[in-house]
Amino acid sequence: MNRAMAPEGAAGVATAVAESVQYQGRKASRQGSEQRRQEILDAAMRIVVRDGVRAVRHRAVAAEAGVPLSATTYYFKDIDDLLTDTFAQYVERSAAFMAKLWTNNEGLLREMVAYGDGSAAARSQLADDIARMTAEYVQHQLQSRRDYLMAEQAFRQEALLNPRLAELVRSHQQILLHGTCQFFQVLGSREPQQDAKVLTAIIGRMEYQGLLNGAEPVADEDMLGILTRYMHLVLASV
Repeated sequence: MNRAMAPEGAAGVATAVAESVQYQGRKASRQGSEQRRQEILDAAMRIVVRDGVRAVRHRAVAAEAGVPLSATTYYFKDIDDLLTDTFAQYVERSAAFMAKLWTNNEGLLREMVAYGDGSAAARSQLADDIARMTAEYVQHQLQSRRDYLMAEQAFRQEALLNPRLAELVRSHQQILLHGTCQFFQVLGSREPQQDAKVLTAIIGRMEYQGLLNGAEPVADEDMLGILTRYMHLVLASV
């Protein structure tokens, strides 16, 4: 993490990412026009979740949104612009979600750290508590934001062939990475950047596996076990 960004906090970084998102399609000039544009992007996202990125076509999106075909071609000259703006909207909304999440949880995390006396037993309890909180976050993602995770996976795959999507994917990754880096700074990690990269990789794998497996209690137990082991390893070195 760039230390110059640290004073802004994780929420500040997420907000900055949201504000930096650039749309490629035609800009809406009136409120009603903007609402229609949003409806088109939302329809494209539903198609991505349901049928995959390659199913996004002007005619299919127009039918999904309940708008004339001319409306989609007015705002988006080609499918590349439509796909890019659909994911840009996702990144913008995701950044807003993460900014709120970090704002709500950073104070709680600092209280948890301050409550301990620095002993090995206190660090062990903190590791258990953090692992449980992280597992609950992943479970919440899978249960309440499953469609968003499905879309994210689809766009990540497509980004391997699309440079504009790749740039957005990297921006999206930075939201979680910067927030997790600050998370480890609060915990007193000696290597917050490295620890953040490992934890975000673990979370990403768990989300992907959760999408494949569906709701499985055994998978939840395995998730908690992995996160508990990792947090104990991190806090043992603090």
